[in-house]
Amino acid sequence: MVKDSIFRAYDIRGIYGIDLTDDDAYRIGLAYGKYIGERARITIGSDVRISGESLKKSFIKGAVDAGCYVVDIGVVATPILYFSIAYGGYDGGVMVTASHNPPEWNGFKLCRERGLVIGEGIGMENIKSLTLSQELKPSTLKGAVTRYINIIDDYVDFIMKLIKIKRSLKVGVDLSNGAGVFIVPKLLEIAKCKYLVLNGEADGRFPGHIPEPNDETLRQLKDLVVDEKLDIGIGFDGDADRAVFIDNEGNTVPGDIALVIFVKHYLSKTRGGKVVFEVSCSRIVEETIRELGGIPIESRVGHAYITQLMINEKAEVGGEKSSHFYFKDTYGFDDSIYAAMKMIEILSSSNKSLSDIVDEIPKYHSSVKTYKCPDDLKFKVVEDIKKYFKERGFKTIEIDGVKAFLDYGWVLIRPSNTQPQVKITAEANTLEDLNKLLEYAELILENTLMKHRNNIQP
Repeated sequence: MVKDSIFRAYDIRGIYGIDLTDDDAYRIGLAYGKYIGERARITIGSDVRISGESLKKSFIKGAVDAGCYVVDIGVVATPILYFSIAYGGYDGGVMVTASHNPPEWNGFKLCRERGLVIGEGIGMENIKSLTLSQELKPSTLKGAVTRYINIIDDYVDFIMKLIKIKRSLKVGVDLSNGAGVFIVPKLLEIAKCKYLVLNGEADGRFPGHIPEPNDETLRQLKDLVVDEKLDIGIGFDGDADRAVFIDNEGNTVPGDIALVIFVKHYLSKTRGGKVVFEVSCSRIVEETIRELGGIPIESRVGHAYITQLMINEKAEVGGEKSSHFYFKDTYGFDDSIYAAMKMIEILSSSNKSLSDIVDEIPKYHSSVKTYKCPDDLKFKVVEDIKKYFKERGFKTIEIDGVKAFLDYGWVLIRPSNTQPQVKITAEANTLEDLNKLLEYAELILENTLMKHRNNIQP
């Protein structure tokens, strides 16, 4: 039987050959096909992972046995999979990827029409139930599979009609040996940027570094930007659905600060426009939106939920602290490649450096800490912490974990959607207040976790 642990909040993910096999992929494909419906037209793509082609083949067989007509778009970045659904008017789509996880992992991002992502509370439970059901059987109607090889060209044409580059920039990119290698250099060439590439060969073993853009993995890119006097650096993850920006001084631009730059660009043109952001973003995001006459919409963390709000609310732009960015321009879905080109456009239209633009944005002191917590405990622990804050009269937001507001800042405690962890995010006016908040939150988390551990001991 398929392991139920591979079904996450907004994707399916596990270690290939241990948690996730080709037989599992067949059953998941069959279940997804039943969910989407007979005669549904869907697209499917995969990133560069070594297990991708095998899992894709098995998934396709399952979907075809469910009566679906499948269009294989090849090895692509995740935003191109989303694009294929919305642009082509398909009923759904599937990306075979484990995003930023190590190379031995793989999985599936499942979508409905318009690139809407299937997640917890929006279809994932249905697919999980169908996959695990002993009643799951092929349909009497058989579907078919075809190939479509021009999707990257279609995407390039679509994107470059939306981008207006005013002057040539010097750009450094770290493609993490991932799916971005097939698209990012093409766009930079058309934009007439001078660019340097790190880890630019597609390789599912990710030899350069793990396929996650963070301060550690992007050290080489930071050095490149400074040494070569580049205007901007951009680091992508394995399936190119995250873009982390490095300013001209070699500093990482936090995802929520990058979102503020996008908000200023879009709301300067569309007063009253809506912006979606998630609960761990700095309050400077909401303050900037309101200052520019926009409407802030707060979401739980995760692309499934933000995409849903982007489309339902017709929002102009959205983003996450983790450097996922969303745009009405590209049908509302998560698109780091468009984000990269849009940031280049913004910078090319300004006489300021990226570091100057970032420095103009007011900052609060913030920190994120991660704590190990078993998957079977993390949600119970956070539920108890919710009760703790409410019993003491704190103002709280509970759309994702619990966010409690104190006189001098706020603290967010939430279970990770993808790993056995609980995350604490805190923000305050001063560094002293931030440290107080973190100590307070850590103490509450440790005491709550200890109570649960004592309860489950024999």
